[in-house]
Amino acid sequence: MASSEITLEAVPDIGDIPAAEWDACANPKPDPDSLDNLDTLGSPGSSGDCQVISRTTYNPFVSHAFFAAAEASNSACARTGWGPRHLVAKLDGRIVGVVPCYLKSHSQGEYVFDRGWAEAYHRAGGSYYPKLQVSVPFTPATGPRLLIRDGVDREQIGAALARGLRALCNATEASSVHVTFAREEEAKFLGEHGFLQRTDQQFHWHNDGYKTFDDFLATLNSRHRKAIKRERREAVTAGITIHHLTGPDITEDAWDAFFEFYMDTGSRKWGRPYLTRKFFSLIGESMSRDVLLVMAKRDGRWIAGAINFIGSDTLFGRNWGAVEHHPFLHFEVCYYQAIDFAIQRGLKVVEAGAQGEHKLARGYLPQTTHSAHYIADPGLRKAIADYLRRERDYVAEVGRELAEAGPFRKTDDDA
Repeated sequence: MASSEITLEAVPDIGDIPAAEWDACANPKPDPDSLDNLDTLGSPGSSGDCQVISRTTYNPFVSHAFFAAAEASNSACARTGWGPRHLVAKLDGRIVGVVPCYLKSHSQGEYVFDRGWAEAYHRAGGSYYPKLQVSVPFTPATGPRLLIRDGVDREQIGAALARGLRALCNATEASSVHVTFAREEEAKFLGEHGFLQRTDQQFHWHNDGYKTFDDFLATLNSRHRKAIKRERREAVTAGITIHHLTGPDITEDAWDAFFEFYMDTGSRKWGRPYLTRKFFSLIGESMSRDVLLVMAKRDGRWIAGAINFIGSDTLFGRNWGAVEHHPFLHFEVCYYQAIDFAIQRGLKVVEAGAQGEHKLARGYLPQTTHSAHYIADPGLRKAIADYLRRERDYVAEVGRELAEAGPFRKTDDDA
């Protein structure tokens, strides 16, 4: 697995890759003189148009600390069906690129659903598992997937990593490689190297330079503006107070309470929650300043909470749970408090996680997400390619319809 002076290897433990080397690839400092098509992404503005921004905006999910917490806590490990196979590219012995990659024995915890592909291949006599998954475990958030250090030929390293993923697929006898929640330009780049293109839909909130939450409300039509005011008011009528915890304010007691919430939601949704209690302690030790816990308290007791991760321009909403259920508390803790925090911090976007058309009425607009898929078997690849062409058209049409149905004012009469 070599290209010119580039050598590639699959590393079975994030701990075997120095944190400083990984992070130099994952979140390099901006270098405006070395931008190319792998350094830019389509970033949605408030109108839904694309703006070109630097790839080097800080994304907490691709940091070494996040992957280390997932693996060291036994949340993402071979026993749970997430066997690390991180692809590392070296140039003259120096790490210049990495790809977070896992050898998987199932399709759980991914949020880009391919179980239908697996079942069809099985009926045809094939074995879909194992497969390779290029992603952040249990995290449906867009971010870079080909992590490349600044100061190198990014096209050359990117091409080597794409070829390396295909070679790793062959070496591990995997059926396929799935690069999920990639940035748009990265997915297109992989498309030039034999990967099929897939799209899906999420709901993101965009900060149009608001100074206060009321500034945001003023852009909505009267019906939705009144509904949000009522929901916020009623969410805390039972003597509930809302608290933002970040950095050293997140104690082990707070993690204990949040984990109880997480387990309640996870047990009802998935049967077995993905993340262990140890994961949250490790996150608290290594990256608590990148974490925002929005916690609700009543009668001196934590009763609900949501975990968010803070990027340089994006707040990523992740998990939520509660041990008491009050009307509209979910919307307040997960959506409205996230908007408030983003406005206070000057963040451009709030990503509210996977699915959920109910987010539309609360100011979160449809946003296309992207993935890229290499399918080794030619017959399966052709069938999936045909399906994806139809699916992309459907996703685009649904996105247009949802955007048209959004809560924002369209005429002065909506004021």
